[in-house]
Amino acid sequence: MKNRVHNFSAGPATLPLEVLESIREELINYKDIGSSIIEISHRDKTFVEIAEKTEETLRDLLSIPDNYDVLFLQGGATLQFSMIPLNFSHLGDIANYAEIGSWSSKAIKEASKLCNLNICTSSKKNNFTQIDNLNEWDIKSNSSIIHYCKNETIQGIQIKDEPNFEGSVFVDMSSCLFSEDIDVSKYDFIYACAQKNFGPAGITLVIAKKELISKSNPELPNILRYDAHASEKSMLNTPNTFGWYVAGKMFDWYKKEGGIKKMQETSIEKSNKLYSLIDKSDFYINPVNQKQRSICNVVFTLSNPKLDSIFLEESDNEGLKYLKGHRTVGGMRASIYNSLSMDAVESLAHFMRSFETKYG
Repeated sequence: MKNRVHNFSAGPATLPLEVLESIREELINYKDIGSSIIEISHRDKTFVEIAEKTEETLRDLLSIPDNYDVLFLQGGATLQFSMIPLNFSHLGDIANYAEIGSWSSKAIKEASKLCNLNICTSSKKNNFTQIDNLNEWDIKSNSSIIHYCKNETIQGIQIKDEPNFEGSVFVDMSSCLFSEDIDVSKYDFIYACAQKNFGPAGITLVIAKKELISKSNPELPNILRYDAHASEKSMLNTPNTFGWYVAGKMFDWYKKEGGIKKMQETSIEKSNKLYSLIDKSDFYINPVNQKQRSICNVVFTLSNPKLDSIFLEESDNEGLKYLKGHRTVGGMRASIYNSLSMDAVESLAHFMRSFETKYG
């Protein structure tokens, strides 16, 4: 389609064109019911069918075991930073939190207001460029929560190993869920906001063991209790129906495109194209431990920071959009989630080589 740019935004992020076209086709009159999908009740048979099919496809896509609940909530990952300790900190004496990047730090800040917290590992000492091995983390016993963010979008660093802790493991996968093949059974509680890999901003996915959910703090208001949401099948209050509907479209697209293993292969291939270029250059720099580099968010700086604004202006003129690094760290960031095409990554790599030739 003409005028579609290469969108490297960290979120809200690009969606597949065919998904957008399908939404456009159905938006005014969904399947001839005479109304838009955003105009009908979440209790309507039409939407209930969408919700049920979306969960069914998701369970198949991620091989989610039957003893896990699936919730479609609101409030983003940020609300989960508070809801998790509110619901589960009473289950132990201490909560273990890993500090491996900006989003981990935000989760720690919220949780510290609500529970007795132990920072079991911190990468602050190396400016969040390397993460201690999981078996080196200082996990305190009688823990209610072991929490970390699997992929830190701002620092472009990622935990690649599956956890093997004694205790309930809570993981923020907002930016990497659906980009890598995971064993859901290794995690007690997975959460992810949608505006990266599975839909528009405003809907949040929770995948958690039923046994854990059943232990939600009964003293909380219902709207803050996971078990209350689970018992009402994510319809305790009016959900984000449009986000839920688009998520279903995305899950169908993933299945059509070959599933999660295929997404992982493509993510590795896309990220390697950029990392290989960066590593062969003295002009571009990526400070992250090579074994822990993100396959979703490639960060880099220029050896001459005075060229930053020129790089961003010229790349923007080439239709390579939203490459500016997060305001807290600067530099550049190419977010290459599943919906971003290989062609977009190749176009960026071509531009980076040309820019280096011109200014290096």
